[in-house]
Amino acid sequence: MKILFTKHAESKFKVLGELGWKISKSKVKNTIRKPKWHGVSKFGQETAMSLINKRHILRVIFNRENDNIVTVTFHLARRGKYESTIQ
Repeated sequence: MKILFTKHAESKFKVLGELGWKISKSKVKNTIRKPKWHGVSKFGQETAMSLINKRHILRVIFNRENDNIVTVTFHLARRGKYESTIQ
């Protein structure tokens, strides 16, 4: 299954980089493939989460379309914020 990125998701690499967070495409892809936690967003989209450090997670929101995974967006969050979405 191929992992694709929307234009918005592509732009997040630069935005987070400017804030001092270096997130690579491979980190996002690994989070989707082998998440520490998996959940559903409030809009019903799949989410995958992995640890960045003791206090922060990387949360990736994606859709499955045909034989592809389309990364809609991703962001950093403090641990604990999204535990209610974990399945």
